[in-house]
Amino acid sequence: MEKFMCKVVKMESENFLHMNKGDGETSYAKNSTIQKYAITKTWVILDETLKNMVDNEIFEECCFKMVDFGCASGPNTLLVASHIVDTLQNFGDRFQEIQVFLNDLPDNDFNNLFKLLQNFYQEKGTKMKQQCFVYGSPGSFYDRKFPRKSMHFAYSSYSIHWLSKVPEGLEDNKENIYIAMTSPAKVLEAYANQFRRDFSKFLSARGEEFVCSGRMVLSLAGRPIEDTSSIDENEHCILAEILHDMVVEGLIKKDDLYSFNVPIYTPCPQEVETIISDEGSFTLDRMDGYPVLWDPSQDVEGLLFEKMRSAKVVADGLRAVLEPLLASHFGGIMNYNVVFEKYAEKLAEHLSKEPSIFTIAISLRRK
Repeated sequence: MEKFMCKVVKMESENFLHMNKGDGETSYAKNSTIQKYAITKTWVILDETLKNMVDNEIFEECCFKMVDFGCASGPNTLLVASHIVDTLQNFGDRFQEIQVFLNDLPDNDFNNLFKLLQNFYQEKGTKMKQQCFVYGSPGSFYDRKFPRKSMHFAYSSYSIHWLSKVPEGLEDNKENIYIAMTSPAKVLEAYANQFRRDFSKFLSARGEEFVCSGRMVLSLAGRPIEDTSSIDENEHCILAEILHDMVVEGLIKKDDLYSFNVPIYTPCPQEVETIISDEGSFTLDRMDGYPVLWDPSQDVEGLLFEKMRSAKVVADGLRAVLEPLLASHFGGIMNYNVVFEKYAEKLAEHLSKEPSIFTIAISLRRK
């Protein structure tokens, strides 16, 4: 058992991390409303950063080169590219061409994404002053992806909090699948250290790829304060309860539960700022922290909160993200319809107490 646990703990996220593919009812393309809402919440900091770039005339060539790191698939990806292209158009004709690179892990549903490009080109073709070229760029963003000093801008939403691998040293986390109040202190330390290593590698790689004064706008799930108690009672704790119930019912093995941990970390703003400063490639121009509603429909004025309806929306969204991760570990022994029905039931009460997820957005400038 110890050998098996070690193998799982060291597994690279690149080997199994992707969203539900296609455009079916459980796909990420159909169940990513919270991600879309989170993206639109970054428009202010994004537009400010783009305007500052153009005002400071960092362009020495006629082609603006940008990348969306952790782009996923579905309409949200091209929503980002579309907004950036439209915003750049408002700043005149400083450059004649735009290159957009869409980056995610190799198992991302690039086929679905590329099918959407025809409509994107048709829509932009009648409005654009510049020519726009869109490319896929598969591979981990914790490694170098582009030639030295070749990129002007990067965007990433809800991706940087995903770790490159499950941290080592989680054998004592037992029935938890993430950090919880019952987790030993070394579990939090292992997660925090893995995030520090990963985010530092991300910044270092971008430091080599970006031109001087190139910019990045990144948003990620976080926690508002250093106190880790804000991590407890999150969506992963609820899933852990369901998996434990399945062990009791004999539906999954206890050893399989004990060896499962989610490769994600939600840092506080102070951690993010410290890592940026210590790594040294970028200057932090702006950092915002704000809540993003789990169910964006609750932002509609006058709409009554219906906890079961909202819980179903959130459960479907989390299924689109977590089902491939669960399937890679537990295999086909789970009935995922049942798992996420139970998840929605347990989540309903949680949403009434905690309707939003804390989000950190940062604007960075290459030194």
